[in-house]
Amino acid sequence: MKTPNDFAAALEPEQYELVAPPTYHFGLPRRDFFKALGGGIMVFCLLDSSLAGQEAGLARRRPDESLPQDIAAWLHVNENGEVTVCTGKVEVGQNIRTSLTQAVAEELSVVPGSITLLMGDTDRVPLDMGTFGSRTTPTMNPQLRRAASAAREALIDLAAEAWKVDPAKLVANSGAVTDPETQRTASYAELTKGRELAKAIPAEDPLTPAAQWKIMGKPLAKVTGRDIVTGRHRYPSDIKLPGMLYGKVLRPPAFGATLNSLDTHGAEAIPGVTVVHDGNFVGVAAPSPRLAESALAALSATWKSPPQPSGDELFEYLKKNVEQGEDRDRHVIGSMEKGLADASLCLEQTYTVAYIAHAPLEPRAAVAEWKDGKLSVWTGTQRPFGVRSELAEAFRLPEDRVRVVMPDMGSGYGGKHTGEAAVEAARLAQAARLPVKLVWTREEEFTWAYFRPAGVIEVSAGVASDGGITAWEFHNYNSGAAAIGTLYNIPNQLIEFHAVKSLLRQGSYRSLAAAANHFARESFMDELAAHVKADPVEFRARHLSHARLREMVLTAAKAANWDARPSPRPGNRPTGIVTGRGIACVAYEGDNGYVAMVVEAEVNQDTGAVAVKRIVVANDCGPISNPDGLRNQIEGGALQGMSRVLGEEVTWDNEKITSVDWRTYHTLPLGFAIPKIEITLVNRPDEEATGAGETSITVIAAALGNAIFDATGARLRQSPFTPERVKAALASR
Repeated sequence: MKTPNDFAAALEPEQYELVAPPTYHFGLPRRDFFKALGGGIMVFCLLDSSLAGQEAGLARRRPDESLPQDIAAWLHVNENGEVTVCTGKVEVGQNIRTSLTQAVAEELSVVPGSITLLMGDTDRVPLDMGTFGSRTTPTMNPQLRRAASAAREALIDLAAEAWKVDPAKLVANSGAVTDPETQRTASYAELTKGRELAKAIPAEDPLTPAAQWKIMGKPLAKVTGRDIVTGRHRYPSDIKLPGMLYGKVLRPPAFGATLNSLDTHGAEAIPGVTVVHDGNFVGVAAPSPRLAESALAALSATWKSPPQPSGDELFEYLKKNVEQGEDRDRHVIGSMEKGLADASLCLEQTYTVAYIAHAPLEPRAAVAEWKDGKLSVWTGTQRPFGVRSELAEAFRLPEDRVRVVMPDMGSGYGGKHTGEAAVEAARLAQAARLPVKLVWTREEEFTWAYFRPAGVIEVSAGVASDGGITAWEFHNYNSGAAAIGTLYNIPNQLIEFHAVKSLLRQGSYRSLAAAANHFARESFMDELAAHVKADPVEFRARHLSHARLREMVLTAAKAANWDARPSPRPGNRPTGIVTGRGIACVAYEGDNGYVAMVVEAEVNQDTGAVAVKRIVVANDCGPISNPDGLRNQIEGGALQGMSRVLGEEVTWDNEKITSVDWRTYHTLPLGFAIPKIEITLVNRPDEEATGAGETSITVIAAALGNAIFDATGARLRQSPFTPERVKAALASR
């Protein structure tokens, strides 16, 4: 079994996996419960707490380190010639099932349609930390390519042994090995005859160079697309087992509420209903969803609820409640005193970001079954092995007595790392002695799931008379790691993350801590450029020493026909509708994707409404496996980022969440005007692959805020940019 230290070096540097404990106790003694969950803060993905605040600088492991090195762990050629490939990574809508299929097809020399990916089944695939941080392509793509390449060579060796020829003379192509001299051919199925390819993966495999790719690097339709659009695909919430019951959980009415009293007689009088009461956990299982709802309504409970600060007090609370006693995530270069002394201009600003809900298309769902002393759970999660560990802890089972299966689920966005629904379903199934399905309602998802952390970010800098930045100070309160260094070449830096005991449950969100940090950084860079009357593109390029990121900034500006001048746009009138352009960029986690984005926006100064009209993106993620899939990721990230910066915000009073449905939690509505999105893909086949799923969502808030400033001269420093906040900023110009 791996320990936290085994995984530490492989975690993405800006990981934010700290979440408050789930709301189940299951009768464990309090000391044992918190021992299992790590006290008031749970660290998921086996994350060492000393890493929680870092953003750059971790040495990455080789993709294959500590992974199985035998071909059979990853790949099997079936008797009918079909190929089964195993991976602990999971499909959550990012289309990695397709791109990994391409990778195997390329190296094994088979058609993609002959490959089936077995993903996220803890009994059948190699151990994996989870699907997060844009790490699937950088790690699993080369690992599966190596396994497929080794399998191809092993198949050639089998043919050479059978035919008594030199294997160097044989050719593998289209699922068969051929001897060009004799034209003798044997299919992979004939060569293996259902046997495992029992051979180790060599340390150095001859992977196919990008210049010779026939399948990778080209568009390929989603391999499960037909099943999805025809409704044949079964998501976790669709799973059914024979004799299955349906579960519901009684939720407390307020934060931190404890159960005072419970009357279960009404629910227990309903035929077929099982009631489970264990500490603060109360749930029911019934033969139908309707009966489960009726049984839940028949429970009579009273609760004791402690008061808590409301959302109106959020940012003041974060500044006043920094956790003491741990000096971590502090980065110093040079001397701030010297940097400020060398400056002719000093500027400081504060930026804030709200708690955000993940709002997945499919709420949490799980089906649990106890059979022959083993627990099996089908659930939507980005971390099947992590959920297996949670279940083993909760029920005091050896991990080999727990199986977690992840059917391709309806999105997660970092919000399904934990196994609340899995543990709840398993608890009900244990009591009922039958399989139980539990599907959270939308209100439960909006209320009891964890959120993207809110935060306060304070930035200050000094600029010399020649426009060079001499000093940079950056403090992040709660919303994630502040980073090791900045994107920019600045001689004197002080950067620090301040942990705060969060008011709400919080954890990972797509782009982790980067979205908050880069909103502040790239907005502040724009403010500095405006104060020294520099063009925002030129000002960034001047301070960027990272060649690939600098190229993306210049590429995006060129593609957008950037209007080179200082912001704000001269001559824009103070009323009516005005337009502007803004730019932002990111080297995600320092080396995991390079993106620059230009946004053109329209602002109605009378209503405060903001409309994004055009988005131009330049993207560099190394070699491109599937250009269509990559464009989809970039477009999806940009639009999701638009949604959260224009309206998404968790709201609550001093007792409970008040943004509990699609009317009170404001995502972009169906039918919203989609801006024109133009993407320039820079293919670097000779570089290592990097991620692409979290880059565009990281920069759009700053790019849009900078466009609003360019249009109006008003700076938005609080996200989301609601019409009310836009109007307030306009009034304070």
